Amino acid sequence: MNPFYKNLALWIVITLMMIMLYNLFNQQHMAETNISYTEFLNMVESGRVADVVIQGQELFVTDTNKTHFKLYTPHDPDLIKTLRAKNVTIKAKPESESPWYMSVLVSWFPMIILIGVWIFFMRQMQAGGGKAMSFGKSRARLQSDQLKKVTFEDVAGIDEAKEELGEIIEFLKEPKKFTRLGGRIPKGVLLMGSPGTGKTLLARAIAGEADVPFFHISGSDFVEMFVGVGASRVRDLFVQGKKNAPCIIFIDEIDAVGRHRGAGLGGGHDEREQTLNQLLVEMDGFESNEGVILISATNRPDVLDPALLRPGRFDRQVVVPLPDIIGREKILKVHMKKTPISPDVNVVSLAKGTPGFSGADLENLVNEGALLAAKRNKEKVDMVDLEDAKDKVYMGLERKSKVIKEEDRKTTAYHEGGHALVARFLPGTDAVNKITIIPRGRAAGVTWFLPEERDFKYKDQLESELSVAFGGRVAEEIVFNRISTGAANDIKQATDIAQKMIRSWGMSSELGPMSYAKEEDHIFLGREIAQHRDYSEETARKIDAEIDRLISTAYDRAAKILKENLDILHALADRLLEKETVLGKELDDLILSMRPGFEFPTKEMKEEAIDQGPEKSVEEQIEAQAAPENAQDVSSS
Repeated sequence: MNPFYKNLALWIVITLMMIMLYNLFNQQHMAETNISYTEFLNMVESGRVADVVIQGQELFVTDTNKTHFKLYTPHDPDLIKTLRAKNVTIKAKPESESPWYMSVLVSWFPMIILIGVWIFFMRQMQAGGGKAMSFGKSRARLQSDQLKKVTFEDVAGIDEAKEELGEIIEFLKEPKKFTRLGGRIPKGVLLMGSPGTGKTLLARAIAGEADVPFFHISGSDFVEMFVGVGASRVRDLFVQGKKNAPCIIFIDEIDAVGRHRGAGLGGGHDEREQTLNQLLVEMDGFESNEGVILISATNRPDVLDPALLRPGRFDRQVVVPLPDIIGREKILKVHMKKTPISPDVNVVSLAKGTPGFSGADLENLVNEGALLAAKRNKEKVDMVDLEDAKDKVYMGLERKSKVIKEEDRKTTAYHEGGHALVARFLPGTDAVNKITIIPRGRAAGVTWFLPEERDFKYKDQLESELSVAFGGRVAEEIVFNRISTGAANDIKQATDIAQKMIRSWGMSSELGPMSYAKEEDHIFLGREIAQHRDYSEETARKIDAEIDRLISTAYDRAAKILKENLDILHALADRLLEKETVLGKELDDLILSMRPGFEFPTKEMKEEAIDQGPEKSVEEQIEAQAAPENAQDVSSS
């Protein structure tokens, strides 16, 4: 029945009840007829008056035929005697008595409140599905055709993941093409990747591409304070899926319900575990769910229960990685379609200068560039806007208004200059991109590098990174003969690298290729609380000694380079104090002007890294690299 007609019928019933109550309690007021005082006296004399109600100057008269009359009486002192002489029943009421409708309202006000609450509750039940206690119903939402669809054309930089998910759509459209050889449609696909890599966007693209019903729900929607609600919602979700098969169900952030069972110190069987158990049964239990494909996304695959990851449940585990340089270029082009871009924008240069950026970061970069261009009253977004936006996304807004002592500016200049010089004189380091002493975020100065995208790092490269990290501290000590707290982040970074080299990566000739690192398991994943150390005290002393040797060697190497090139360090610091920002190419020109014929150890690696860009010659890419590029922050003074 239509909800409109249900509500209409309800209000009609309530209106009839009120009319009935009005008729029941107020009959004495409904047949009253006004008469003159003379007519009233004649009725009394003739004995036709049965009773009289006196209320102030009003008389309510009832004759022997039960007919009601009303009249106003003058001041008549003989009225009571006349009425008593004719045996008329006399009643009196105070003049200030409330009207009849007020009496009805006061008497029936609680009942009216209860009726209103009942109407509200009925409306809530209708809005929640028309059934009482509908907590156990799934909150999955069916993708609407009216919404703007996202397709695979809107997804870039993750071609392998698109290809695997494209097969899922093909399975649903032409199942016989694959089942004729005995294959079966995958039951589940798990999307794994860092935050912002495009997992949910991929799911939205599947919804736009697939010509089948698409249900989407969050993992947190299953869990409630009521026992059994999560498991009930899982059952209802798959019931809806079976009714609409073939279909796709997408569960975002599945780690909210899919964590290891037996988690916690007590190992209790809590509500979340019941939900997970029901999900395991629905995905691959006794009942068949043919045509229902479950797609889930998470950025914490390490906490998921192993039973959830086995074949037959999540048959495919698709890794959605951070995009490489070609992927970043494609992603930038996708986001720039919605923004008026100036012809001088070099997308390849931006892609090279944003290593480690996710798809969400790149979208934010383009958006920040558009906001900066609008703030500057420009009609189009140009390269300057995007470069400023890139720097802002990396390190925050420049704090040009901050008042800095001249002594601190000078210390920062030598600190950042020390990082940059050590990097340019050592092999295996990343190309210097930009040096600045303008405060950004929490850093008083920044030395940015253009990191080379590699799958592995080698021992000599890591040793050079250690020296670069200590370059700022060493420069302060050589020039000012004192040290500051500005190298705190550098020291922490260097210590972490040295510990991993010895404990995890086996880069010690003294200890050999052995791992002494223990992963820190979370106790709320059902793991052991105690941390076991599988080596002796003597081995522990050797580990500490090797870490100390690495750090001391790197420190001494940085000191040797800076002492031999102290004149270049002074010139670089003076230029930083004058211009506040020095680009990588300017640094190279400064070194060559003071060391004619010098060959940079990182030149070949730098050219090799630049040569990865598409549609550009090596010469063009080198020129593009000379522009203000983004890089990793080594120093936060």
